[in-house]
Amino acid sequence: MIKVGILGGTGRVGKLLIDNISQDTDLSLGVVHLFDDTKQDLPEGVLATSSIKVLVAESDVIIDFSAPNATMELCEEALKNPTPLVIATTGLNAHQQNLMLEASREMPLLYATNMSVGIALLKTLVEKVSNLLPDFDVEIVEQHHRHKVDAPSGTALTLAEFAAKGRGLDIDKIRISGRDGSIGARTKDEIGVMSLRGGDVVGRHTVGFYHDGEFLELHHTATSRETFSKGAIRAAKWLIRQENGFYSINDAIGL
Repeated sequence: MIKVGILGGTGRVGKLLIDNISQDTDLSLGVVHLFDDTKQDLPEGVLATSSIKVLVAESDVIIDFSAPNATMELCEEALKNPTPLVIATTGLNAHQQNLMLEASREMPLLYATNMSVGIALLKTLVEKVSNLLPDFDVEIVEQHHRHKVDAPSGTALTLAEFAAKGRGLDIDKIRISGRDGSIGARTKDEIGVMSLRGGDVVGRHTVGFYHDGEFLELHHTATSRETFSKGAIRAAKWLIRQENGFYSINDAIGL
C-alpha cells in the first residue's frame, strides 16, 4: 500500500485530501503536515507533524497544496531524501520553480497549477485554437473566492502560456494583467489576463478569442474542490511508477 504524505493539511484542498485518501483502496494516509491546529479528526495511525523532514522521511509520495515558502522547503528536504512529489502550489517565483526543476533530476516530480482533467484538456485546446486563429485577440478572465491570495491565478497564467506557445510567443513579454487610464489601443500580440475575486467561487476560467464580427470563448468552471484533490490523488498513483523527471497533469492523464 502506497503511503501518502500531505503538505498543507489544514487548507481547503488539504482537508479534502485527508478524507479522499482515507477512502481510497490503493493508498494509505501516512503523514499530515500541519502549519497550525486542525479540528479535523485524522484516521487512526496517521502521523501529524510540523516537521517537513519527518513528512519526507515517512512518505512514499507527497501531495503539496501549501504556500510557496513551504513548497521550497519541501523541495530542499526532498533533495536530501528523494521522494516523489505532486505539487499544486501556485504563486511560485522563478527561484522556487527552478528549485522544482532541480529536484526533478533526483526524483519524479509532477507540478500543475490545476489538477482537474478539464483544465488539462483546456490547455491543449487553447494552444491549438491560438495557433489556428493567429489574428484573433486573446483575453483570459479568471474568477475565484475572496480568500485567494495570489492573482492572476496560477491556472490563468498557465492558460496564457499555452496561448502564447500556440503562436510561438514569449508570454513574459506580452502578458497584460491590468488596464487603467489612457493606455492606448490594444497591441496585436498582447494577451490580457484579468482577475475577479468574491464570494465562495471555487474557480472559473474563460479564454476568449476575439475578432471583427465574431468571437469564440472556452470556459471551465470548477464546482467542487474535490476535482483538485481527486486529480492530485490520480496524479500521485501515476507518479509513483515513473522515473526521475519533471511531469505535468497532462502527462499523468495521457494528453
